[in-house]
Amino acid sequence: MRVRPSTADPSVKDFDDPNLIVVNRRASAHAPLAVFLPGTNGRPENVERLLSVIANQGYRAIGLEYNDTPAVVQLCVRDPNPQCSSEFRRERVFGDAKDAPVSNSVEESIVHRLVMLLRHLDRADPDGDWRQYLAGDEPAWPRIVVSGLSQGAGMAAYIAKRRPVARVVLFSSPWDFYGGREQTLAPWLSESSSTPRERWFAEFHRRENTAALIEKAYRALDISNDHITVFDLDQPGGGSGPNPLHGSTVRLPGYVPKWQWLYGVASELN
Repeated sequence: MRVRPSTADPSVKDFDDPNLIVVNRRASAHAPLAVFLPGTNGRPENVERLLSVIANQGYRAIGLEYNDTPAVVQLCVRDPNPQCSSEFRRERVFGDAKDAPVSNSVEESIVHRLVMLLRHLDRADPDGDWRQYLAGDEPAWPRIVVSGLSQGAGMAAYIAKRRPVARVVLFSSPWDFYGGREQTLAPWLSESSSTPRERWFAEFHRRENTAALIEKAYRALDISNDHITVFDLDQPGGGSGPNPLHGSTVRLPGYVPKWQWLYGVASELN
């Protein structure tokens, strides 16, 4: 199922590529929800295979469209303010940052988009009981897995730091830093987490350009070593762009077993 953000909420004007909803009808009616946030310039439809795998693990899966350009690294790596990336992500996630290098309304925020999509699905599919993933004006975070690639993984991590989610799954990010060449990690990565340590899972590709920095960031996030897996498949044809292995981790079918491990079986969360 595809639903444009502007269909769920007419106040949304930008970043209106369709959200992608994948449901395995054999799954429990009380299945937890898994939300995936694409990377910079990404689209939910680009990870349809991954969402299908997640759904077959017993979840309901949503690829969520959101304001994903510019990237955090485009604005904050040379900024001397150590809070730059934290404020950037707070604005994108909640829409209430006071000193962010980007601006978006609350209506354009990730949380609001997800809430409005769930309300729309509840109206369109009343037998689906989509309201179970809502708690007033916020998602019911303990029923929700947050995940993403690159910038989207950073947003998932930021949410999991501030809300107690069912699980967080990070693909090749975040690696937020400031100060230019010194690459000092952003303080928010080391802050205490509302989501318990045992619920954090992550991966990175051994040969992607920022592998060493991602590994350092995962240590700052205090992710257990046995909850981190390293990917190492080649990109068929070599890929395109300066870092093709970075995005390959959510696309190549050879990673299906690792995707299944990262998300786990939904029934284990109930």
